[in-house]
Amino acid sequence: MAATKKKAVRKAKKGERIRQVAAIPFRLNAHGDIEVMLVTSRTTRRFIVPKGWPMKGKSGRKAATIEAQEEAGVLGKTLKEPAGTYTYWKRLTNRFVRVDVIVYLLEVTEELADWQEAKRRQRAWLAPAEAAMLIDEPDLSTLVNTLTIARSAPIAPA
Repeated sequence: MAATKKKAVRKAKKGERIRQVAAIPFRLNAHGDIEVMLVTSRTTRRFIVPKGWPMKGKSGRKAATIEAQEEAGVLGKTLKEPAGTYTYWKRLTNRFVRVDVIVYLLEVTEELADWQEAKRRQRAWLAPAEAAMLIDEPDLSTLVNTLTIARSAPIAPA
């Protein structure tokens, strides 16, 4: 994975757009309402969704699933079609680069008590409107906030 990040940084230095993949873990609560899981970032401790660099030989969907397991400790079914995209500015050592993120929804079937980044991150289940208020990236905030409207009908209870 480090090689993929280095490649992305090289592209960014040339002025090329770079991309990442992300997962929005979700579940239906006892009332049938959608809840989404946010995790804290490792450095700034802001609430974000699990995301990472594309992985060689893996689809964006599969990479997003792996990131959700590593960063949030959740397993489940990642929906085939992306839920949307957002853009953010990533802080590198001596600059900021624009990153386009393709977002997939992950229907959580299992929440692990111990996972790879458990000591470095916190996670929280929230209603989409509450989660949206905690997210700094406007496009991601909008995407999360609209899940109650745009995504509630086709999602069946687990």
